[in-house]
Amino acid sequence: MFHFAWPWMALLLPLPWVLYRVRRPAEPRGAALYLPFTADVAGTGAGAPTASRANMALLGCIWVLLVLAAMRPQWLGAPLPLATSGRQIILAIDCSGSMATRDMAGGESRLQVVQRVAGQFIDARKGDQIGLILFGTRPYLQAPLTTDLATVHRFLDQAVVGIAGPETAIGDAIGLAIKTLRENDRHIGVGHRRQPVMILLTDGGNNTGVLPPIEAARLAAQTGLRIFTIGVGAAVHRTFFGVSGNTSLNVKLLKRIARITGGEYFRATDPDALSAVYRKINRLEPVAGDKQWLRPAAEWFALPLSLALLLSLPAAWLMAQRG
Repeated sequence: MFHFAWPWMALLLPLPWVLYRVRRPAEPRGAALYLPFTADVAGTGAGAPTASRANMALLGCIWVLLVLAAMRPQWLGAPLPLATSGRQIILAIDCSGSMATRDMAGGESRLQVVQRVAGQFIDARKGDQIGLILFGTRPYLQAPLTTDLATVHRFLDQAVVGIAGPETAIGDAIGLAIKTLRENDRHIGVGHRRQPVMILLTDGGNNTGVLPPIEAARLAAQTGLRIFTIGVGAAVHRTFFGVSGNTSLNVKLLKRIARITGGEYFRATDPDALSAVYRKINRLEPVAGDKQWLRPAAEWFALPLSLALLLSLPAAWLMAQRG
């Protein structure tokens, strides 16, 4: 189907005529010079009016073609369906000082493993909206809910330990997620909101912040936000020489947050376990999104633009002949 993307540009068509009508004729200055051999200098006067009319016609055609190009003629193809799962997922990544601990498989730090596995999770979310929160002593919204997964992945890779402070404010991170969803609702409308999910990864317990985690979880439940909590760090082992592993993880708190919001708690002790957690979350949240359509458009503005360029050559030649 033929279509003009900017049809209002057609209002420019009468512009040359309007300028011609409103311009003032040049007033003669001083006395005119009479040349008795004017006819000889001008040559035969029969060709001048013809050349002028032809040149004006060419200029008029050029202007019409330029306006047509400015109107952006397009050919719209048949609508194509776009696959979308409709998920709204906010990743909340703990960047506190303890995430630098190298107790994961391969000698990697906790944050390095989370970045690698969470990056793979982001790349696989085609059609979903992903948001990213980095939190420590304070939470920061690194990326709002967006389908630009490459940018979210890049922001995740740029995170470093301590970027948000050395402590852990789980409640404030949940509060920021709720605020992000409310702002998103104001833009798209509450009626279009899909089921939101928050995946909270941390290796500790809440030890700072303004909003208590349990109160934040209750607010999230009222908002309709389901929170899946993931405890990161090596498993605790008791040996003859003492206790090893991540002993600072508040499993009871994370389980309660998940239970209040209708989510689930997972324990990730190595990259494989963390990948298994993401696969299970994919099965738990298969929310079908609204059907979307894409109509491909082929731009045709180059055709009238090229014709205008070609016509400008004879128009320039006629003007040179008159000169």
